[in-house]
Amino acid sequence: MTATAHPLLTQPEGKTLEFKRDLSSPRNVLKTLVAFANSAGGRLVIGVDDARNVIGVHDPLAEEERICNLIADGIAPRLLPNVDLLSVVRPDMETATVLVIEVFPSSARPHHLCAQGPEQGVYLRLGSSNRQAGPDWIAETRRAALGQVFDEQPMPGLTRQDLDMDAMARLFGPDRPLDTNRLQTLKLLRPDQGHLVPTRGAVLLFGRAREQHFPDAWVQCGRFRGRDKVDIFDQQDIHAHLPDAVADIELFLKKHAFKSARFGAMQREDVWSIPLTMLREAIINALVHADYAQRGTPMRVAFFDDRIDIESPGLLLPGMTLDDMKSGISRIRNPVIARVFRELRLSEQWGSGVKRIFAEAAALGLPEPLLEEIATGVRLRIWLESAQEVPAEETRQESQPEPSERLESRLESRLESSLAAQVFTLLSTREAGKAELAPLLGHRSVSGELHKQVRRMLDMNLIEMTLPDKPNSRLQRYRLTAHGRALLAQAADSAPKENP
Repeated sequence: MTATAHPLLTQPEGKTLEFKRDLSSPRNVLKTLVAFANSAGGRLVIGVDDARNVIGVHDPLAEEERICNLIADGIAPRLLPNVDLLSVVRPDMETATVLVIEVFPSSARPHHLCAQGPEQGVYLRLGSSNRQAGPDWIAETRRAALGQVFDEQPMPGLTRQDLDMDAMARLFGPDRPLDTNRLQTLKLLRPDQGHLVPTRGAVLLFGRAREQHFPDAWVQCGRFRGRDKVDIFDQQDIHAHLPDAVADIELFLKKHAFKSARFGAMQREDVWSIPLTMLREAIINALVHADYAQRGTPMRVAFFDDRIDIESPGLLLPGMTLDDMKSGISRIRNPVIARVFRELRLSEQWGSGVKRIFAEAAALGLPEPLLEEIATGVRLRIWLESAQEVPAEETRQESQPEPSERLESRLESRLESSLAAQVFTLLSTREAGKAELAPLLGHRSVSGELHKQVRRMLDMNLIEMTLPDKPNSRLQRYRLTAHGRALLAQAADSAPKENP
């Protein structure tokens, strides 16, 4: 097919689109294709450089055969993308041919790089970069392939007495008694080896010792001075049952808002300085769709002077995009939790919450909320100021990453690990020990993977110890070596420059 200005070449890189100059780094090409297949699909264009200049491929038919062979030999399970040749007339009126490889969301996921194996070679698409999938995501995908759902699985060894039946009765009320049949219908109990035992969803919702089984199933709330996380002056950790957590989070937000009175039709109406209806929808959506199988980070609510950020752990389910969420399309990660929230009239079950949030922001004259995937999950940012007061750089969408995000993406391709790229980026601005790095990465503690990546970068002479004679000192910190600073400069030079 022929095109003089194909619209594909004018789109920004993002979750479903990436450009490569050539096939000189086949491993990075295969990582992108694996990430597309494991996420929401996408198109990889070969023959376009970082500045979006069309270079073309020298021998299109030979390169087409080469990429097909690379995919067949390098990716498992077998991946069958569409590979097309696209002829483009460049500004100099010369015709160039690019390769367009279109990957569809795969039912055979998780796909992996054969060279790294099924545990280390699985990648996901996060914004415009590829991230190595963790064991929790891989396990969830394998459950989905077997038709299993995380929160519907039984918890052998527990009984009905491990659930707070009094709290359940209070929330459901006297008109909806919770007998055994009702509990099974809601999938709060299910048979296992001849006994009725609670499901994971039941323990997450009403477990007496929920965090013993799910250590990160709690909510961290913070109020910060200004517009960043430098100065926190109030925080609260919420460990209530998930349905009760909605009201507890609202109370924390109200504590730091102010209320005024408005009179109309002879009635007094309280008006809050924050959009409580939107925030309630966002809180419920985050609690219902969080990935409680993921370890390392709880749900977070951060209140700044100009906005409120609500972060839910867990990346989008395969096949879903942020645009799908905005349009009201939804896939339920936790059907047991979603069903109970709907029964308690806390939410609808069909994914309309995000769409209503965006509609209400427009009705209130607020800037459009920012919905984005981050390293640990999904963040919804609700602005509290008028559109004119929001810094332009704060409203960039996922498809227009910050320079630091583009730099990290390029470092990731060189270090072949998203965690290593994040650590390397942090160490480019400061010296830090592992205990300091962990919370900056969104981890509750120093993980085995963090130990591994620090050791790997030490072996590569990219970083060095500040106390080399005392490698196990609690005061040990790390910094970039001259070789590491050279790598950083190379990655920065390869990043597309901002227009003046």
